[in-house]
Parts: sequence; C-alpha cells; structure tokens
Amino acid sequence: MEFKMKKDVGFYADLGFGRLDVASDEEYGFRPYQLLVASVAVCSGGVLRKILNKMRQEFSDIEIKTDVERNSEEADRVEKITVHFRITGTNLSESKLERAMELTRKNCSMVQSVIGSIEVHETFEIIPKPPVSK
Repeated sequence: MEFKMKKDVGFYADLGFGRLDVASDEEYGFRPYQLLVASVAVCSGGVLRKILNKMRQEFSDIEIKTDVERNSEEADRVEKITVHFRITGTNLSESKLERAMELTRKNCSMVQSVIGSIEVHETFEIIPKPPVSK
C-alpha cells in the first residue's frame, strides 16, 4: 500500500476497492484505531463464517459488536478489544460454537498479529432463527 498526505489532515491510499482516507480526526477519514479494531473484528468474523460452514452449522447472519479499552496515559494505546458475535441460526450447537471460537482465534491472522500486545476477548450469543411459516 502507498499512502499520500492529504492537504488538510491525514493520508489516503487508492486501493482496488476504492479510496481509503485515514486521519486522527473522524471528519477527515477513518481513525487508525478504528481500522485496527475493524481488522481484528472482520478477520475474526470471516474466519468464524468459514468454520461454521465447514461444521455445517445452519446460520443466516453474524453481527459483530466491539468494545475497546484504551490507555490514555500511554498515547491512547489500545489495550483490549472485545469482539462479541451475535449468530442467528437454526439448531446451532453451543459446543460447536465454542470450538469454532477457539479455531477462529487460532486462525485469524489479525488476532495472531496482536497477541502479546493487545488482549483480544471473544464472546458469542446464539439468536434462534424463527421457523419459516407456510
């Protein structure tokens, strides 16, 4: 990736999917910590999705909610990211989901990249999918 300085604040990169604007002020682009958290969350979500498909779990949706703890005394350092998955599906096995979470953590490159410097905590909840009425 190549980033170029913007006239006002921040930097940008022209990527295959479009332009990525990054700045310390949300008015001018994504904040760097938002991209870090998004990378961890979405990488985990993508890995979880693949694993659930391989486990033949019937799910129709995965929502991801994050919470971030930062240390204002150390340059607003990201210290902990909590990633909570809301998985909607039919006949989802809690034990299989627990195993899927272990595999997700092990196989998500973004989580593996921050281990040792940022605590990543993953949780999930099952949202039963209502039966389709005929």
